Amino acid sequence: MRILVAPGRFDDLLTSVQAAEAMTAGWSAGAPHDTVVRLPLADGGPGLLEAVRSVRGGDLLPVTVPGPAGAPTPVPVLVVDGPGGPTAYLEAALALGRHLLPADDGPGVAGGSSYGLGLLLRAVLDQGVRRVVVAVGGVVTHDAGAGLLAGLGLPSGALRGGGAALAEVSGEDLDGLAGLRRELADVDLLVAVDSDAHLLGLHGTSAALGSARTVPADVAQQLERALSAFAHRVGDVVARDTVRRDLLAPPADGREQTRRLAQVPGAGAGGGLGFALAALGGRLLPGARVAADVLDLAGRLGEADLVLTGEQELDGHALHDGVVATAAAAALAHALPVVAVAGEVHVGRREWGAAGIAGVYAIAERPGLMPAAGADAAAALRDRVARVARTWSR
Repeated sequence: MRILVAPGRFDDLLTSVQAAEAMTAGWSAGAPHDTVVRLPLADGGPGLLEAVRSVRGGDLLPVTVPGPAGAPTPVPVLVVDGPGGPTAYLEAALALGRHLLPADDGPGVAGGSSYGLGLLLRAVLDQGVRRVVVAVGGVVTHDAGAGLLAGLGLPSGALRGGGAALAEVSGEDLDGLAGLRRELADVDLLVAVDSDAHLLGLHGTSAALGSARTVPADVAQQLERALSAFAHRVGDVVARDTVRRDLLAPPADGREQTRRLAQVPGAGAGGGLGFALAALGGRLLPGARVAADVLDLAGRLGEADLVLTGEQELDGHALHDGVVATAAAAALAHALPVVAVAGEVHVGRREWGAAGIAGVYAIAERPGLMPAAGADAAAALRDRVARVARTWSR
């Protein structure tokens, strides 16, 4: 048989590349006569650069930018040449991830700024790259991309104060946003999101912080009000812009334009980074689908007899827009069976069967027994896949 191994990231335990290596070794041990091909995937969070580089190659360009707490942080940008010119891949988590906060938690969610990501994007644009893919998941900042706009060139220091400070942002602080939108008019800006959350509302990004108890309820409400005030300022600018107006959409005043931008699926991803990038003309798409397209998952399926995929948690989100769901949907077009191996399985046969998956296996035999270390996790994944291979290989 010809097996296509296409997993995502197993949280902080294994990158998608490491998971693909462990799964390949496991299948080869359980079914040594099969041909196994690796294609590590990614969603809109950490791991996109590594997955793309492992398949497409490219050059890593180091850029030093301020992290979420302001400390200088070296961040790689991946540039891959293609028929239409170079494409730059940016991973927001490398510049704004929680691992970059000081031991005392620094400014926290409410005070962290996305300024560094704006500088990273500016460095790419100044190199003349006109196709950019930004993965916005896995960040600790929650400022609706205000800091990103400052990093791109808006001069107001008020945009760099974090999400809690956005309630005080005025229209004057956004001077230059219209010009920035015009500058990016010829840039193909693709935003890989790890969530379809809106920016505001009961199902928005601030409400999600409160529901997950990432911040106290009163802080979540404060952030909701601050992000709402900022979003309305941005909406006013976009509504007045006559250069980049969407000709397919009816005219809208500032309030209506704010509503449209804030309710774009994924606008709340990355603490609202999706919102700011959408306001600049970016296209927001589920990260797993972006990675599948970049890595030519569909083309690889034509040479496979079975797809082996997986990620750390197989839950409702994974079956909606995650790597497993994306692999299963692509395989369905080729009538290929899909087998998933996950660290934890939180859905039943009815749910994963409806998603087009033929078999699901948890790494650990019982919940709570998943190894806590990367090396142990790789060994556990390899052993589990070896047993799965003996079941599925002909």
